[in-house]
Amino acid sequence: MAITEHKQTPRILVAGCGKLGGAVAESLSRQAEVFGLRRNPARIPQGVHALGGDLLDPAQVQSVLPDNLDVVIYCLTPSSYDEEGYRNAYVRGLENLMTALGTQSLNRLFFISSSSVYSQNDDSWVDETSPTEPARFSGQMVLEGERTALDSGNPATTIRFSGIYGPTRQQFLEAVINGRMDPVSPAPFSNRIHEADAVAAVCHLVNRSLEGQPMDQCYLASDCEPVRLDEVVAWVREQIPCAAPGPDARKGGRAGSKRCSNKRLLESGFRYRYPDFRAGYRELIDRQK
Repeated sequence: MAITEHKQTPRILVAGCGKLGGAVAESLSRQAEVFGLRRNPARIPQGVHALGGDLLDPAQVQSVLPDNLDVVIYCLTPSSYDEEGYRNAYVRGLENLMTALGTQSLNRLFFISSSSVYSQNDDSWVDETSPTEPARFSGQMVLEGERTALDSGNPATTIRFSGIYGPTRQQFLEAVINGRMDPVSPAPFSNRIHEADAVAAVCHLVNRSLEGQPMDQCYLASDCEPVRLDEVVAWVREQIPCAAPGPDARKGGRAGSKRCSNKRLLESGFRYRYPDFRAGYRELIDRQK
């Protein structure tokens, strides 16, 4: 059943319309009535009802929040990359939004999370059932946000994304081309997902929920091939001329060494447009050429 066959036009709120949230809102707006909430409403995509509000201001959120919502997608990023910034983005903002929703009964709350909740550093496979014991405050705050969502009183699902890359997120590719990456060999395993697949995964799970299909409380969203960082860098260097690594080039990854399993997402019926790093980066490199 498609989203358009839902008994009424679904009403969806995307709280946080940055790169990912804005693209999700724009995609869903073709089939549903979508509201986008961010501090600067002028940057919300066309076709989405723009709501201006700061999630750290409870009264402001209460004043703009629409009623009769079916789905809420919480997709914030920190405004500052310290512990306070992460707590505000992932915990306090969500608490304020849940308070503002009051007695509204959602079909489902989606919390956009991160694979940073895993601290494994032994090349092991991780999935939705693996231990989550993040050592850094960033992962700890994301995990606290997950718990806040799951304890909200609404059916809730967290989506843990690995590193998102794509046309609007080319920092890694540019770093390799400009000689700012020189990982040791063998390097830690790295995990990633193309931004088009990240958007499609959220929309896929929203559709499943609105169709009344079985939903898990957590999905790990990463592409189909975890790969060592030095292998990715070597492959990029074979595809396009790159500067020689400089003395300050980064030597390793920043997220331990683990392999993210997307088995549960695949079993839900999701299919990747870019199943591995070669498919995604080849297209980006072709555009550079």
